[in-house]
Amino acid sequence: MKKLNKMKRKTIITSLTLALLSAVLFSCKENEEAPKPDPIVNVKANAGADQDVLPTKVATLDGSASTGKEDKTYAWAIISKPSNSTLTLSQPTTVKPTFTPDIVGYYEFELTVTSGTEKSQDRVRIKAEYTEPITLDKPITTKTRLFDRFIDPAKHDYLVTKDIPVSAELTIDQGITMAFDRDKSLSIEEKGTVSALGVKEQRIRFTGIQAQKSYWAGIKLYSPSTANAFAFVDVEFGGSRIAFTNTKAGLAMFGNNKAQISLSDCNFTSNDGYGLYVQIGSTLRAFQRNTFKKQTEAGILIDAYNATILDADSKFTGENGRDVVEISSSDIKNGQNVSWPAFADKTPYRLMGNMAIETGWTLKPGVTVEVARDAMISINRNGYLSAKGTTDKKVVITGSSRNTAHWRGIIVYSVSNQNVIENAEISGGGSATIVSGKRAAVTAYGKGARLTIKSTRISNSGGYGIMYTSDAEINGDAAATNTFASNADSNLYKL
Repeated sequence: MKKLNKMKRKTIITSLTLALLSAVLFSCKENEEAPKPDPIVNVKANAGADQDVLPTKVATLDGSASTGKEDKTYAWAIISKPSNSTLTLSQPTTVKPTFTPDIVGYYEFELTVTSGTEKSQDRVRIKAEYTEPITLDKPITTKTRLFDRFIDPAKHDYLVTKDIPVSAELTIDQGITMAFDRDKSLSIEEKGTVSALGVKEQRIRFTGIQAQKSYWAGIKLYSPSTANAFAFVDVEFGGSRIAFTNTKAGLAMFGNNKAQISLSDCNFTSNDGYGLYVQIGSTLRAFQRNTFKKQTEAGILIDAYNATILDADSKFTGENGRDVVEISSSDIKNGQNVSWPAFADKTPYRLMGNMAIETGWTLKPGVTVEVARDAMISINRNGYLSAKGTTDKKVVITGSSRNTAHWRGIIVYSVSNQNVIENAEISGGGSATIVSGKRAAVTAYGKGARLTIKSTRISNSGGYGIMYTSDAEINGDAAATNTFASNADSNLYKL
């Protein structure tokens, strides 16, 4: 009996334990948060399919395929457009706003559709360009602006099939390629102007219809206007015809009309003759970061005064017929002191003939000047020469051929105490008589002429190293402070 009661008690305890555990588990399940159903999205923006449209023509965006409640609203925004576009949207809160792409390029728009607290977005891209190039075959006699026609810079926007004289204001938009037929040219006349201002991402190209050297004639600039300017412009494959005398060039500037232009970030490539020819009387108003490669002659032919406008960062070395800056036989005068910079790519200046200095002329450290056969440099009464190098950046004046005695030499008539040659190398002078039947690399000549020359190496002269007259003045330690080598006559001679 006792044993039976004991078993009943055990069964009751077990049942109570199971009941209690079941209650606890049931209670936990009740307290667990029930999973929420996925939200119902009623709004779906649809900005429509990408489009190809024509510039300057009205186009329409279409958000009508968007889904959602009837009370939904629309908001269109311009996400991106060409850098110089001034595009705005007409009625951007309508389902189908209109717009007019003002220039060639890609435009991206975003549509936001809103209904209550729900919002959805979608984007569409618009490609705006023309379908065909334009042919230019008539003189430009009225104010003209050429617009870009294709996004791809390799495509020709304008085909020039005849010589085009320009006697009015001509503006060429960024990104344009003008392709010239065989032997055709662009001439900016005295009453015309040209403004071709590209940007790094959208350069302007003047090229041949066929990409081969000497295919088209090039650009001739007669205009004296200060409005003439090129920036981020490529001039290539020109020079098929003579621009002046026997000279060919991609761009030729003519001095009789005092032509002038500013050039920055331009590339002159694969032109027959020179990339740039600047005739005496023309003016470079500015010249920065230009590059010359693969010309038949040198990259540039320029007069002595305009050489002072060149900048150190421009590049004149790159598979040209002669990797030099050629200086035509010319003078530096008009009372304005000038200096020639040393180029970062170490391009030398090359004097093609005699040069006379009527004002202050400074050669910066690192400058190399090569002088043509039998040519001479004259520092006249009112001028001076300052050629001060450093121990690691010498000023070098030598012959265009580095053979012994190739050029005539430097003669100083100037009475200025600013005539200083220091930390320089002068070689190959004395090729012919410079004065009084004598030859010398450096001469101070005439009453009051003054020259200080020191720490300079004078070598390979066809006559004397330094020569001076009794009424001229040079530094007393000239023989001791300079070094001399392989001069045909004595190192120092008093005439």
